[in-house]
Amino acid sequence: MLMAHPLILSKLVEEYEALSMLHAEDGSPEVRRRMEDLAYTLCVSTGTRDVDTALIAARYRLPGARPEDDSVLIA
Repeated sequence: MLMAHPLILSKLVEEYEALSMLHAEDGSPEVRRRMEDLAYTLCVSTGTRDVDTALIAARYRLPGARPEDDSVLIA
């Protein structure tokens, strides 16, 4: 699987979370489309199928993540 660089993942997560906190999904069509694009890119970058799982997986791959703690990835 293609792995995104941690810096790219970090920027994707930051932008998605910022838009989420602003409730951008209720905003203009352009902003909603950007959130959809970010969600899709996060899913592709992490090999997941939904944005919540993608965010968890992306955070897990970022510097400072505790690799020995995979409890958040166990379903």
